[in-house]
Amino acid sequence: MSSSPAVFVDRDGTMIEDVGYLDRLERLMLFPYTIDAIRLLNRGGFKVVVVTSQAGVAHGSVTEEFLSEVHGVITERVAEAGGRIDSFYYCPHHPHAAVEKYRTECDCRKPKPGMILNAARDLSLDLSRSFTIGDRWRDIEMGIAAGTKGVLVETGYGKTEAPRRPAHLPPVPVVANLIDATSLILRKSGV
Repeated sequence: MSSSPAVFVDRDGTMIEDVGYLDRLERLMLFPYTIDAIRLLNRGGFKVVVVTSQAGVAHGSVTEEFLSEVHGVITERVAEAGGRIDSFYYCPHHPHAAVEKYRTECDCRKPKPGMILNAARDLSLDLSRSFTIGDRWRDIEMGIAAGTKGVLVETGYGKTEAPRRPAHLPPVPVVANLIDATSLILRKSGV
């Protein structure tokens, strides 16, 4: 079986409005270009995988069941418009979690690459042809550690993060939002 390229997309601040701990469905707001971006990536031959740190679970603000409900709603909205999210990977852990079962040093909390490496194994993905899009340097660091290329978006925390690239990270493109990142990826990939 041949492996596919993927685009790993951060959730809060990249695909949806960052509202802090998303604890009610009424607060879920996709950016207006998110579905178009996902559809374009699908058509370009990329798997789309959402990778998100969810410390709200560790701190007891939300449950994994609610998180699953949120991801189901996002999946439905994208599917209704003809797009496809191939999978969601999330990290519910935090080293100082209020909920003891989530209190751990894991390999899936950004900037560690565990979520991407798990997705690559589960979905047969070619990380050398893949990209990671996020609004924080820890998103990009996670992607680079896993072997993908990175694109930082200026939505969410991106505008304040962009000028503060950590010295150990190579320069990566910085663009306005997810649709601009998608256009850049499709151009770079010759799609």
